[in-house]
Amino acid sequence: MALDLAVDFEDFFPSMMARLGAEGFIGELCNGFRLLMDVEKGLITFESLKRNSLLLGLQDMRDDELVCMLMEGDLDGDGAINQMEFCILMVRLSPGLMDGSKQYAERYDACGL
Repeated sequence: MALDLAVDFEDFFPSMMARLGAEGFIGELCNGFRLLMDVEKGLITFESLKRNSLLLGLQDMRDDELVCMLMEGDLDGDGAINQMEFCILMVRLSPGLMDGSKQYAERYDACGL
């Protein structure tokens, strides 16, 4: 008997962007960052991610999986995620926003910009 391990994913970011506008959407991403960050360091660290993983429904994740999550967003290689890296990661992981950014880029190309 084969197990179906597919995960249903619904990307709410495009509708949030439409409803809140770009500035409001970024504000909400920053709120999410603050929920996960180490308050003293102002960064999402392995320890803060592990401690707050329950908020994400990720309490069963292994340490190596949490490390991979950090590595995915750690653009400067310091082992943690700052607010800018977090926002970039969230946008990058949203299929709907990435599709939208391609459409905007195509419009600019068509205008010769």
